[in-house]
Amino acid sequence: MLLEVLLSSVTILFTLTPGYDCVEIIGGSKVRSHSKPYMASIQAFNKTRKRFTHVCGGALIKPNWILTAAHCKMELMGKKQVVLGALSLSKKEKGKQIFIIKDMIVYPSFNHKQQKNDIMLLKLKSKAKPNSFVNFLPLPKSGDDVKVGTKCNVAGWGITAAGNSQPSDMLQEVNITIIDRKKCSEYYKNNSQITDDMLCAGDKRGGKDACQGDSGGPLICKRVFRGIVSFGDGCGKPKKPGVYTRLSKKYLSWINSRIKASSNTEI
Repeated sequence: MLLEVLLSSVTILFTLTPGYDCVEIIGGSKVRSHSKPYMASIQAFNKTRKRFTHVCGGALIKPNWILTAAHCKMELMGKKQVVLGALSLSKKEKGKQIFIIKDMIVYPSFNHKQQKNDIMLLKLKSKAKPNSFVNFLPLPKSGDDVKVGTKCNVAGWGITAAGNSQPSDMLQEVNITIIDRKKCSEYYKNNSQITDDMLCAGDKRGGKDACQGDSGGPLICKRVFRGIVSFGDGCGKPKKPGVYTRLSKKYLSWINSRIKASSNTEI
């Protein structure tokens, strides 16, 4: 994750899709042990390797609810699970909690081709037990926009090695800056429309970004959950910042209504 990628295609979604060549890790660093207890590793069963492998990131927002990106659903067709409380994906850690995914709820007007409304809820079969390793990331109280220049943070287990489609074993993070939406639209004018429901973030000089395998992870700005990793043109390019689904009012209303509706059906 958090690296520059040389791609022949223009706009990519940040799931772990085989075949992308990575040059190096840029701008990222290992996350301090369990400083992000809300981070979720969303995993699919790999029949070739005969084990679960990391596909996307996500955030635990309620005891049995994960918020992530809608395009991650493409990689979750077979057996799937969520791992919470992890720093390392491979090591046995006492804080890990593993859950079966009961339901995937995609935002109704998600448009994969245009990368619009890239947001999805995962309902877990059982509830997470909050502790020092696992805890919730509160949704923002309002869907206010994020000011240009705001410093933000993104984390994930995305790919790290050249020519390797494998995720990083260790959770990593990078600090990035919100970029003007109009300027971002100019950068992406031939590829994707940047809407008010999106945020752009990166570094003017490049070298700081989210990448494949980081999709669905939370964008934290001034300690507030503001966005979800969605897509980008390569990774870490100076004039191609990462694009995030902004947690606007319409998405917050949808999240709350879906969780409430699901709870009512269980009564």
